[in-house]
Amino acid sequence: MAGSASRRISPELVVAAGCAIALITAGPRATAGLFQIPMTTEYGWGRDVFSLAIALQNLLWGVGQPFAGAVADRFGAVRVICAGAILYALGLAVMAYAATPGLMHLGAGVLIGFGLSGSSFNLILGAFGKLLPPEWRPLAFGAGTAAGSLGQFFFPPVANLLIDGFGWHQALVVFAVTVLVAMPFSLVLARRGDAPEAGGPAAARQSIPQALAEAFRHRSYVLLVLGFFTCGFQLAFITAHLPAFLKDAGLPASVGGWTLAVIGLANAVGSLSAGWLSTRMANRWLLAWIYLGRSVAIAAFILTPISAASCLVFGFAMGLLWLSTVPPTSSLVMLMFGTRYMAMLFGFAFFSHQVGGFLGVYLGGVLYEAYGSYDLVWWLSVALGIASAAINLPIEERPVERAVPVPAE
Repeated sequence: MAGSASRRISPELVVAAGCAIALITAGPRATAGLFQIPMTTEYGWGRDVFSLAIALQNLLWGVGQPFAGAVADRFGAVRVICAGAILYALGLAVMAYAATPGLMHLGAGVLIGFGLSGSSFNLILGAFGKLLPPEWRPLAFGAGTAAGSLGQFFFPPVANLLIDGFGWHQALVVFAVTVLVAMPFSLVLARRGDAPEAGGPAAARQSIPQALAEAFRHRSYVLLVLGFFTCGFQLAFITAHLPAFLKDAGLPASVGGWTLAVIGLANAVGSLSAGWLSTRMANRWLLAWIYLGRSVAIAAFILTPISAASCLVFGFAMGLLWLSTVPPTSSLVMLMFGTRYMAMLFGFAFFSHQVGGFLGVYLGGVLYEAYGSYDLVWWLSVALGIASAAINLPIEERPVERAVPVPAE
């Protein structure tokens, strides 16, 4: 019965619903940097106050992700996505009227951070791994990631229009209502009998503590987790601080919005391409080239004169590499351990990503206040990209050996 129930929802519909959720939840988060100047100007805050809130958001998104993934692995994604969307919307509403740093940290940091852990593309990829047949998964991972990219393309220009036309408070309220639209789409992702388990019968009998112990004893998984740190550092720093960096360079605010939009549009192409390439080349090499390419793009950007044209070129180049790390990373997690605890184990990798995001955003604000420049953080991003390229090369792309069946819970 479960198998026939699962067939009533076509793979195309599962992918479409998941992509819609990823697009809706990625959009408001991608606009955070556009609110930095109006908020700090109105309240007289330093950029370190705003940076700490967005840094907390990234960190708590990472902290909550493994737990949200474990709940989704056990009980399905619908409840988790709905709870996450509600917290996300509340956080945006609190942020809209946060007149003190404490309220700003609660709304933009705590509520949105935990909301994202339950409603972002990470949960969607875990649901895809369970609900889709194996031949659909690699490209679906790319499509889910690309949909989040399209959210980044559509929302920043809309945010600019709303801020200019109605004010930044009202723009955040509009986004809070928009996030709730993800909830009905989540019903399509209700578990109706999972697709075949990639890890085999032993994985099906494995408990959560056994799965975690197995993963963190696996050298290749640890390397994958460590390399993902850089992805978060670079992306969060650019999202939160690029608009202010361009404003300091004398460019209008619209250039920052359009640069983030170009990143999102190019990221859709990059993510889909990475999903396709992950089935045709070694994922460790794909990840190494992505991280190295980012370092080259960042170095070229900061070494050339800043102009609207250079920003758009940088946005396109960086966008192709933006979240293209996600399809090969999620594919490697699934290859190593199967789909049973994929959302949870990818969640731990994502926690590393978000620790990097926390440091990228926070150091951006703190070092700017200390030195009046973002240069140090830009060059740190270059160095971390080179390090992650090297870290991913020794990864072994094969399933974990389970010679002895894992005992039942």
